[in-house]
Amino acid sequence: MSEISIGVTCIVLSLILIQSGMHIGVAMMLLSFLGVWAIKSFAVAGKLLASSVTTSIASDDFGVIPLFVIMGLFVSVTGMGRDTFDVAAQLTRALRGGLGIATVAANAVFAACTGTSIASASIFTKVAVPEMVRHGHSKTFAVGVVTGSSVLGMLIPPSLLMIVFGVLANTSIGDLFTAGILPGILLSVFFSLCIFTLSYLKPDFVFTKMNTKVEIHLDTPLVLFKKMAPISLLVTIVLGGIYGGFFTPTEAGGAGALAAFIIGVARREISLRIFWEVAIEAGKVTAAICFLLMAAQLYSQMLTLSGLPYAVGQWLQSAQLSFVAVLIGYLVVVLIMGCFLDSLSIMLILLPFVLPVIAAFGTDLVWFGLITIVAIEIGLLTPPLGMSAFVVKANLNDPEVSTWQIFKGTLPMTFTMTVFLVIVVLFPQISLVLLGRSWTWW
Repeated sequence: MSEISIGVTCIVLSLILIQSGMHIGVAMMLLSFLGVWAIKSFAVAGKLLASSVTTSIASDDFGVIPLFVIMGLFVSVTGMGRDTFDVAAQLTRALRGGLGIATVAANAVFAACTGTSIASASIFTKVAVPEMVRHGHSKTFAVGVVTGSSVLGMLIPPSLLMIVFGVLANTSIGDLFTAGILPGILLSVFFSLCIFTLSYLKPDFVFTKMNTKVEIHLDTPLVLFKKMAPISLLVTIVLGGIYGGFFTPTEAGGAGALAAFIIGVARREISLRIFWEVAIEAGKVTAAICFLLMAAQLYSQMLTLSGLPYAVGQWLQSAQLSFVAVLIGYLVVVLIMGCFLDSLSIMLILLPFVLPVIAAFGTDLVWFGLITIVAIEIGLLTPPLGMSAFVVKANLNDPEVSTWQIFKGTLPMTFTMTVFLVIVVLFPQISLVLLGRSWTWW
């Protein structure tokens, strides 16, 4: 078997093993080790394995992972998500489909503190779905809005997917965070317009009874301020610190984690038991991500030794495929893989041999990272895997709502996000304007 055949075999087997249920890190590290062994020798495979463990996460920059994880967990265990939704609901109460728009707005704000789509889906399933159903919205629409808008957690900084992409592509995490602001806001607007339009064009899909305006308890301006102040302060500390030049992303993670802890204690929502649970969960998440990064480095080295990235590059050069053809092919593959694999799996499997090919065209990797994340996040909304849909199903605890019903409710949001992906691909300036850079591929 040739070296290139070994590389291809390892990729195919990794897809099979991950889909069969094996942990992605275990699958990739095992196959990478066996691949290097087959290409070189057992001794070389052992040395590369040891090197990936000792050097892949040795930089201080990786401290950003546990710090943002801890901050997100502190925010999740407090009532900040519920308060954010309450404020958004009161501000949008006069709009048709206002509670759906409020859910999107609350998700956008909440995303600036959590960094994951899963946390947003978990919180707002419990907070927003009951309120929307109580005010005459259909269950299908309610779960669809929560599932769809949860993807904002990975696009609006800080984002764990941005951190992983920055590590794999050797790209500035701070630049990725900055570039994600405008697309994140724009996607929130697109989602809101989608909901507003649906409430007029498909009212039977949105409402179970035609009470299009929501009657909710109105808080005084002072109460609204008190509800919104904690999460606003947290967002200001983290994002304001990064973009104001006061913090590096790692330092901002530490400041955010400390601020979230102090806010939780001040609100009397963090006890010693909760603090211990957060610490244990943060350790588990961090260990899992670091193990994935170790596996990714060994996987990348195996592919390099196999010569597969070089062969792909040579084939593209000889075939004289344009950048557009390569980009479309890549995005189609990502969207298809999103139907079967989780976000990190797609990123870790594809990027090691796609990045050299894309970089050869002179592509701006920050823009490429953002469109990759958007395409991957569409996979969270598509069957049969649709991770966000299953998270909503697990937290809903309602036997009347099936997983396929959640996918049905999410369909308008999936379509909206696909349109948004096309726009961001066609206009790179949306991603790069805040960086003061100008680049285009057409």
